[in-house]
Amino acid sequence: MTDFESNSDGPDSGQPDAQKPSPKLLETLVCPATGGRLEYDAAKAELISKTARLAYPIRSGIPIMLIDEARKIEE
Repeated sequence: MTDFESNSDGPDSGQPDAQKPSPKLLETLVCPATGGRLEYDAAKAELISKTARLAYPIRSGIPIMLIDEARKIEE
């Protein structure tokens, strides 16, 4: 069993190789900046920390949990 599930919605999905983290993995991963919960954003293939206002990218199915690699969320 893997920690990621295939999430290809066909060629028009914009991200045919995007993979959705399993619920088990999401329960395990926490924001490195705050230790808080992360939410999965399928459209951008990112894990979002609302508390830290950071978005951690998922590249080739691997969450990049480095603060220096995270995108700052502007509201």
